[in-house]
Amino acid sequence: MKNAGPKRLHWDDAPVFLAIARQGTLSAAATELGLGVATVSRRIERLEEALGHTLFLRHQSGYHLSREGEALLPRAEQLEHAMHGFQQQPTSLDDVSGHVRLATAETLANDIIIPSLASLLASYPELTVEVLTDTSTVNLHGHDADLAVRMSRPGRGNLKIRRIGSLHYGLYGSDSYLHGRSLPGTVSSGMHDRYIGWAQSHARLPAARWLEQHLQGRPLTLATTTLSAQVKAAQAGIGLAVLPDFVTRHTDLQRLPALVDVEQPIWLVVHADLSASRRIRVVADHVVSVLQDASSGLVE
Repeated sequence: MKNAGPKRLHWDDAPVFLAIARQGTLSAAATELGLGVATVSRRIERLEEALGHTLFLRHQSGYHLSREGEALLPRAEQLEHAMHGFQQQPTSLDDVSGHVRLATAETLANDIIIPSLASLLASYPELTVEVLTDTSTVNLHGHDADLAVRMSRPGRGNLKIRRIGSLHYGLYGSDSYLHGRSLPGTVSSGMHDRYIGWAQSHARLPAARWLEQHLQGRPLTLATTTLSAQVKAAQAGIGLAVLPDFVTRHTDLQRLPALVDVEQPIWLVVHADLSASRRIRVVADHVVSVLQDASSGLVE
C-alpha cells in the first residue's frame, strides 16, 4: 500500500484492529464487536489508509499481522487500556469499590487466597473480586485480568513486576506406599521407587526439570497436568511426588529426607496503567500479605 499522505485517524478503528489481530478473521472480529462484517472490513481499510501501511496479510486461513501490524499492536493495547481507565467511574480517595480480576494458579487460589478473601471483602463491602485460575489463557495486556500471581516471570510488556517469594519443595509419599520401605536419601538411591510428575507439556517447570535430571532416563509412573492430581496420586499410594510444602499441609503425606533443591519464584504482576488504582492496590497488598504469612515455608 502506497503512502498517500496523512489522513484523519478515527480512534474507534483501534478496537477493530485489535479484534482482528486477536480473532484472526473478519467474521469473528465482527461478532466480538457487534458489527457487520462489511463494516469491520471497511473500518480496517480506513485505518490502513490513514496510517499508510498494510496492517494485515490476507490469507484463506484468515488475517495475519504484517510487520507494521506487529509494531502497532502494543501501542493499540496501550490505547485500549487508557480507554478502560477513562471509562471507570471516579471514586473518592477513601473509597475502594468496583471489580478486580485476579489470575493465579488453582492451588494457590483454593488453598490460600480464596479462604483469605472473607476479611478483605468485609473491610471493603463495595469491592468485588473475580479469581481466574485458567492462567494459560489470561493476558493482562488484553485486559483479561487486572493483576496476576505467576510462577514464571513475564518476559516483556507494560507491566509492573514484583517478586514476592519462592515456593519450597519436598519429596512426598503416603504411609501405604512407604510401608516397609527404606526411605531414599535421594531419588537415585530409590531406584525401584515409582514417581509421579508433570506431563511433557509442563516439562519447563522447575520440579519437572529436577525429576528428569535425577531419574536419569527412567520414566515417570504417572504424569499429570495439575498439582492437585499429583497430591491425590501420592495419597493413593501410586508413588513419590515432588510437591510444594504448602499443598501437603492438610494431608497425611510424609516428607522424605531427600534433598530437593527446587526453587520456584512467585511474581506479582500488574499492568502499569492500573498500578495506581486504589482498588487494585488494596487487592494486591492483601494477596502479598496472605502469601507471605502462609505457613509451612510457602514463601521465603
